[in-house]
Amino acid sequence: MKVLSFLLVLTLFFSAQAYCQRFIPISKETKQLLFLGNSITYAGDYIAFVETIYRLNNPESSIEWINLGLPSETVSGLSEEGHAGGAFPRPDLHERLDRIFAQLQPELVFANYGMNDGIYLPFDSARFKKYEEGINWLNSEIIKIDAQAIFLTPPVFDPKKDIEYSLTLDRYAEWLIGQEPKENWKVIDLHFPMKNYLETKRKLDPEFYLAKDGVHPNSTGHWLMAKPILKYLGIDVRDASDSFEEAIADYPQGNALFKLISQKQKILRDAYLSTTGHLRPGLPEGMSLDEAKKQASDLENQILELLVKK
Repeated sequence: MKVLSFLLVLTLFFSAQAYCQRFIPISKETKQLLFLGNSITYAGDYIAFVETIYRLNNPESSIEWINLGLPSETVSGLSEEGHAGGAFPRPDLHERLDRIFAQLQPELVFANYGMNDGIYLPFDSARFKKYEEGINWLNSEIIKIDAQAIFLTPPVFDPKKDIEYSLTLDRYAEWLIGQEPKENWKVIDLHFPMKNYLETKRKLDPEFYLAKDGVHPNSTGHWLMAKPILKYLGIDVRDASDSFEEAIADYPQGNALFKLISQKQKILRDAYLSTTGHLRPGLPEGMSLDEAKKQASDLENQILELLVKK
């Protein structure tokens, strides 16, 4: 009996572990997902990759995917001296978040900060404290609107550009990962899978890169960001190798679907950024929100037609 009881406990334990690993935070009641971050999120390829593959696997989904990344932004409120040639300081998420949440009601908020928050200098405990405070503040603000925060560790910074800053972001990512068991946060690690991939590829080809400038990922880098998010959402694309194109190879409409989704996300991004407001100069003015939603609706109809054909 003791042996059977022990086996039963083991079975229940591993079943619970497996359930946790399959946990999918998107429920049938979820209507809107929001992505916040800096220029990497603003570029948005990883978000379009995720939505495309999610919808290929869930063609009945009607969730709205909103990208409100803002180039140069931090959650720490820090800005290096002479940023952008002295033209403007880095924008701070604190300045605009209330206006975003006044217009949007996301159930899930994906937050990708850190790359700019160390302001490209060697690790400093005072600067790190500002990042830590900013992330904790963001988590509390998301809780206030009854949404779930999902934090993404910052993408890898290329050590060839600056080994010290690469190590700084290692520490930022490690801290964020540590909040999952400590504070029961939802955290998806993008940083270390990208770092490991870069190191592996560079052993074969010393000139290999994921970001020419050390910061902004190329298409492969965005795909490496998308994969852990998809896995978190219950879609394992581990065997899809190095590219989004390979992941959608079995779907004849996959590439056309991605283009429509990417276009839709950018129209809504620009409109919402203009409507909610920000202090980052140099961005294109978005169309009115009403017009953006109309164009997004037209694109959504085309998306649905492709999903029927898939």
